[in-house]
Parts: sequence; structure tokens; C-alpha cells
Amino acid sequence: MRVPMLDLTEQYQELRTEILSQLEDVMSKASFILGNNVKKLEADIASYSNVKHGVGVANGSDALHISLLACGIKEGDEVITTAFTFFATAGAVARIGAKPVFVDIDPQTFNIDPTKIEHAVTEKTKAIIPVHLYGQTADMDAINEIAKNHNLFVIEDAAQAIGAKYKGKKVGELGTTACYSFFPTKNLGAYGDGGMVVTNDDEISEKMRVLRVHGSKPKYHHHVLGYNSRLDELQAAVLNVKFPHLDQWSELRREKARVYSELLNEAVGQHVTTPYMAEENYHIFHQYTLRVDRRDELQQYLKENGIDTMIYYPIPLHLQPVFSELGYKEGDLPETEKACKEALSLPMYPELPLEMQKYVVEKIAEFYTK
Repeated sequence: MRVPMLDLTEQYQELRTEILSQLEDVMSKASFILGNNVKKLEADIASYSNVKHGVGVANGSDALHISLLACGIKEGDEVITTAFTFFATAGAVARIGAKPVFVDIDPQTFNIDPTKIEHAVTEKTKAIIPVHLYGQTADMDAINEIAKNHNLFVIEDAAQAIGAKYKGKKVGELGTTACYSFFPTKNLGAYGDGGMVVTNDDEISEKMRVLRVHGSKPKYHHHVLGYNSRLDELQAAVLNVKFPHLDQWSELRREKARVYSELLNEAVGQHVTTPYMAEENYHIFHQYTLRVDRRDELQQYLKENGIDTMIYYPIPLHLQPVFSELGYKEGDLPETEKACKEALSLPMYPELPLEMQKYVVEKIAEFYTK
């Protein structure tokens, strides 16, 4: 059996007629930049996140970068974040000349460990970027308490977590800003790149709107150095069709995760640790990620049996060559480094058939018993 990591074809077929109609509407009106589709999506995503403002940008990486700039983070400042995340999180910090300061993760959730943040705060610290990894929020009460005590901005990296909740509150309303990615593989994915920042802060929202159009307001009047980073109208049209289905897709992902965990706990036992879900969290399972023994061998065995898997992430950011000047060494973040050796993500998408899930678990069990 062939089991892909992600299959978007069934989703497209279900929405094909509506999507093509919306794309045709954009073409016929020839309004391609910051048109009504972008405005609608910005308003809907902001409302969904229980905040006032949504600012569409070109991608999730720019969402982080422009958030930092709008919060006034500059060269020489420090931003505390996790090393167990995609490069864009720390890359956005480094690109403006600020210093990413890495702290270790909670081994259960894979998210930044709030108990490690306090000792990393210095007089140069200006912000914290918690990453809601795999679709589960970080411990935001503890993080926000630290931020309040030290007058720090909190920028949620919510690229993998749109629709997730923490103690009943939505991702997006848990920090100063929250950054979404609409990369095609995300739970709410476009047919190309796209991103958005949401916030309740009027001033920060206005700064981001200026920054995304070359720092221009009004047009051709440039008071700050900005960027060309706008959410594309065609991508917004696709996302407007998909967005009403997001909560249903999240529930389907949660059901697939429940099935995986039940099957794995019964069939495999001590070799595999299924995802931990904090009681106060609503996990939307962008990824279903295990901790496993003999990870690389297992991945190869599954590949030989037609099963796609992914390792998010094989090399922690503090050990990446590009950040070597920061002076981190192996052993500095032991939980992060351990996770990089054990984490394995299984196929996960709303339409994933039960027979494929059973096959995946069967082959994992087979590997550990052969």
C-alpha cells in the first residue's frame, strides 16, 4: 500500500467548482493586488482569532519578520525562542540584526519550556516567540507572565496552529501578534505562498500595513524602509473558499490522531510515545508526531513499505552552521537535541483513510517485532 504524507487531491475535487469560480471572478474583475478577497480574508481570520486586525502578507516568514519590525525590534536586541522549530522563526530575528536566544523545550509537548525563559532574559531582551508546534499551543499563561514582568512583546509563531486553543482562548489572541502561514501543506493552505499577522494592537497593525507596501503611506511617500510583501488576491480567493471548512478539518485531524494513538498504544507499546495533549489545550494536529526508538531505521523500513514520514526537525537551530557565531554547542539544549533524534511524524490529513492508518501501525509494530 502507498501512504502519502499528505494528499490534497480529494480536498481539491470537493471544492473544485467553487474554487475555479472564485478564481474566474478575480480574473474577470482584474483586481489582483490587495483586493476584496484579501480584505474579506483579513477580516474573517481576525474575527476567527478574536482580535481586531488581520494583515495579509506574502508568507509566514514575512509575517514573523514584519511583526518584529512593527514591535520595534531592532539590531542588537535579543529575542527568546525555541531551537526546535523551522528555520523561519529564528531567521526572522536574525534578518533584522537582532539576536535569537534559544532555550530548551518541554519534552512532552515539544514546545518552549517557560521555566527556562526567565534565566535567559537580559536588559537587551525585547520579545519572546513561542512556537505552537505541530498544532498544540505553548504554555501561554506562564509565558505572558514573564513577558509582563519584563515588559516584553509576545509574538506567537502560529504557522502550524490556526484554530488551536489554550484554556478556551484561540491562537491569535494569546500574544501581541500571531503569525499564520498559508503554505499549501498547512491546515489552511493556499495554492502557493501566503501569510497573515493578527493583532489587537491598532498601532502595530497600522505599522504592518505600511511595512508590507515598501513603507509607503500615502503612496509614493516613504517614511520607513519597508518590503514588497502582500498576500496575493488569487491565493486569498482560494483561502476564502477553504476557510469555512477549517474547523471541520481540524476535528477530522483530531479523530485521525485519536485512532493512531489507540492503535499504536495497543500494538506497539514501549517503543513508541504517542503525542501528549495538555488538558487545557485544543490540539489541531498539523502533524502527528511520535517519539520512537531507532528512529532512522524505522523511517527507512516504513519507506520500503510505501509509507511516507517526515522528521521535524533533524537539526536543532542552535547547532545550525548559520548560527555558529552565537556560540552554542552540543549538549546546551538536551531536550531539544533528544527530540531531534526521536521525533517522527506520520501521514496526517483530514481525508486519511482508516485502512491506511491501520497499515501504518501494522508496519510500525512489524518493525519492532521482527
